[in-house]
Amino acid sequence: MISLLQRVREARVEVADEVVGQIGPGLLVLVCAERGDTEAEADRLLAKLLKLRIFSDAAGKMNRSVQDTSGGLLLVSQFTLAADTTGGNRPGFSQAAAPDEGRRLFDYFVAQARAAHPEVQTGRFATEMQVHLVNDGPVTIPLRMAPIGA
Repeated sequence: MISLLQRVREARVEVADEVVGQIGPGLLVLVCAERGDTEAEADRLLAKLLKLRIFSDAAGKMNRSVQDTSGGLLLVSQFTLAADTTGGNRPGFSQAAAPDEGRRLFDYFVAQARAAHPEVQTGRFATEMQVHLVNDGPVTIPLRMAPIGA
């Protein structure tokens, strides 16, 4: 699985001018399931992003996690993270999971996040979304969990 974490002061997702997910300080996480991904990659990705120390402590050092700060999570499906831009000028998306499998893994990821963290919001899978954020820092970090044994 691929993700892009953005430490935010606030973020929201709108669909057709309706706010469908919104957080204050925390992480906006764009998430993409790739072909061959399983629940194991989703579990490893969630464990990593919940414990990743990218929030400032009292001394101003990145030493606290989203769990330590009780920050929110805004999870947004984003199949374009799997873009292959190596050939030509039009990205290919053949490495992204098929839509049904992508939805299943995203829904699993969201359910696991809600079981592990008190504030989890989402966008809407496979819809045209507008994502608004105030990036804090800015801090933007890509995370990729390859299948075990790959």
